[in-house]
Parts: sequence; C-alpha cells; structure tokens
Amino acid sequence: MTAGYKEDKEDWQAVCLKYLLFVFNFLFWMGGAAVLGVGVWTLVEKSDYLSLLASSTFAVSAYILILAGSLVVVTGFLGCCAVIREQRSCLSTYFLCLLLIFLIELVAGVLAYVYYQKLSEELKHHLNQTMTENYAQPGKEAITLAVDKLQQDFKCCGSNNSHDWLMSVYISSKPAESRVVPDSCCKTIIPLCGKRDHPSNIYKVEGGCITKLEQFLADHLLIIGAVGIGVACLQLAGAVLTACFIYLLYKEEEEDLGTL
Repeated sequence: MTAGYKEDKEDWQAVCLKYLLFVFNFLFWMGGAAVLGVGVWTLVEKSDYLSLLASSTFAVSAYILILAGSLVVVTGFLGCCAVIREQRSCLSTYFLCLLLIFLIELVAGVLAYVYYQKLSEELKHHLNQTMTENYAQPGKEAITLAVDKLQQDFKCCGSNNSHDWLMSVYISSKPAESRVVPDSCCKTIIPLCGKRDHPSNIYKVEGGCITKLEQFLADHLLIIGAVGIGVACLQLAGAVLTACFIYLLYKEEEEDLGTL
C-alpha cells in the first residue's frame, strides 16, 4: 500500500513536471523571440549612431542577444523533443544548453549595464572630437552621415551647442563656403542654409546633441539589459525544472532495475 502510494506520487510529480516544462518551453520561445527581436532592432534602428561611439560595447551587447535568441529557437525545439521522449541524455543536453544561454544573456545584460554607467563620460570626451575633427572629411563618410542624421533626428546642433562647430575642421575649410554650421543643423535644409546660425534658422537645444544621444542610448541599453537578465532568470527556472525531471527519471530507472 505504502509502496503503491509512493509510486503513484512519483508518477504524479513526473507528469506535473512534464507539463510544466512544456509551458516553460512556450515561454522560452517567446522570450527567445523577444531577445532576438531586441538584438536585431537595436542594430537596425541604432546602427547609424554606432560610428559616433568610442567603444563597441553597445553593438557587442546586441550581437550577443541575437546569438542567444537564435540558440533559444533551436534549444526550445530540443527541449520539447527531450520532454516527449523522456530520455535523460537528451534532457541533460537540454539542461546544459539552458545554462549556456543563461550565461550568454547574463553577459549581455551585464555589459549593457556597465556601458550604461560609462556612457555619459564617453560621449563627453569623444563625441565633440569626432564631430569637429571627422565631419565631411575624406574617408569619414559614415561619420558625416551619422552626424547629419543625429542633428536632424534629434533637432540639435553641435555636441554641446552650435558654437562647437566654429572649432571644426570642416567649417574652417573652403568646402564649407562660409557656413558657420553644417546644413543639417537647419530647421529647413536648403543649400548653404548653414551660413546663418540664428535660432529661427537652426536648432538651438539646451545641452546639445550629447544630451539627446545620451538619453536615447541609455533608454535602449536599459531595454537590452532588462531583456537579457529577465530572460536569463526565466531560463534558470527552466534549468531547475529540467534538473528535477532528470532526477525523477533517474529514480524511476533505478527502481525498474531494482525490480528485475
């Protein structure tokens, strides 16, 4: 009676864990899609500004999320097969994959958080130099396009203010044709509109483009970090469930061998 009760209890636990793992795999796939989506969205939508950053940490965090999201899709399928077949070897592989992806996403989240702390200092030391020394210079087309897009998208002019452009290599050169700011500073862009720096003609934003870009990147770094760490915690819960299921299968195999 006691042995039968114990066996029924273990069967009930195995069934519950099995269905819990199916539910987890569904959530796992959704989390993986979110991770992959955030990674791709970050690179596609924000790639224009990557050339203005001194370090590649922002891009690396996004690439790590894309890698982790792709692995989740494959691992989720493996997890369903492993649960259905109830094979300890498949479940053990699934468990190791969960731990690997957990570490990858945790790294992405931590990188995003660390870079978030350093973002303000990096922009203050690097952005003004990049804009004044590289804008409209040979071989720096990517930076020129990024600066023009930055000033138009955020309706700003100059790193700190429009006067920063007076110290730039471009404004001091003949191709500038007496401009005091690039044409991308203008509210309405027409050829040579950068000759007038009156507030009615160009964008005058307190804090300049540094403030706007810093807030923009900080918001997206928080999203990267939150998604990476959030899904990593979900996977850790899945790893615990998988380990419990493997243990129950092991006990069942031991009991089956004991009855022979």
